[in-house]
Amino acid sequence: MLFGQSLFQSVLDRLDAEEEESEKNEAAHRIRGLNVSFAATVFGGEPAASSRPDDAYVDNLGNDIPLSEPMPPESKSKEPEPKEAEPPVMPDYLARTSREDVAAELEISSQTTLQSLHEKRRAFAKANHPDSVAPPFREQATTRMMIANQLIDEAIRRLTR
Repeated sequence: MLFGQSLFQSVLDRLDAEEEESEKNEAAHRIRGLNVSFAATVFGGEPAASSRPDDAYVDNLGNDIPLSEPMPPESKSKEPEPKEAEPPVMPDYLARTSREDVAAELEISSQTTLQSLHEKRRAFAKANHPDSVAPPFREQATTRMMIANQLIDEAIRRLTR
């Protein structure tokens, strides 16, 4: 201990004193808290070329920037107006929303194994998932998926007994 202070405390005090002296010497040359990129943008009034997004690839492109080709003059003949898109047509399988129809598609029997039930669920979901059909038909697809999941869950419960 030096003069009632620990060695560590005396080192900290000396470092603080050195920092204050260096700050006094550098105060005329830099503003505390400003980083170089900010100072570079303020110095010339314009940001550096490398920091401007529109000039990022100027070195690669060179000075010859191709202009877009001029638009052809409008023709005097009337062009046919674009037809409105026809509404999507519902696939036939989405109309089969009864429990019997879905059960017939799944073909679950007493010999069906647990692994094949999981495979049937994945295959049915891949073909019938509501996200894979047009928005107007999602309700039918959702109904079919709910029925298929119920049938497969019942078959799994029967197998585990």
